[in-house]
Amino acid sequence: MIDLAEDTPSNPLLRLGAQPIALTAAALLLLIAGVTSIAIWRAYTGSAPETDRVVASRQLQARTAQASEQLVEKTKGLEATQQESIDQLQVVQDQLQTVKRLLAAQQSDTKRLSEQVASLNESIDSLRQSFASARATEAETPSVTRRKPARHRVHASARKRSRG
Repeated sequence: MIDLAEDTPSNPLLRLGAQPIALTAAALLLLIAGVTSIAIWRAYTGSAPETDRVVASRQLQARTAQASEQLVEKTKGLEATQQESIDQLQVVQDQLQTVKRLLAAQQSDTKRLSEQVASLNESIDSLRQSFASARATEAETPSVTRRKPARHRVHASARKRSRG
């Protein structure tokens, strides 16, 4: 027995060897009791965080899908509006080209008519000048009255007498 007493104090690991197992067993029992109590508490309250997370994630997915659909619809609406704007712009450009062509034709007609009016004005001016020069020439020459020759006068007076 003396030998055993000597072995115990000289080997401290043997003395501590029995205590760590008991300490570990007690910790394990406390851990199991805690997990069991949490599970029982969740089962009775019905509000398991996993269920809440699943529901929340499904709601988030539904909102995301709805937002995506709304974005797709708005994008399609914008595309349609943009296409309508492009079509309207094309119509306006075509109308503008038509107006430009009509304006160019009208301007050429106006130019042609202006040239014709200028030509007519020149013709009228030359006619006025020739008419004025003809009047001036008539005014410068003395007016000579023609007398009928004497024999015409004699015959004319004889006829008047015979009629009367």
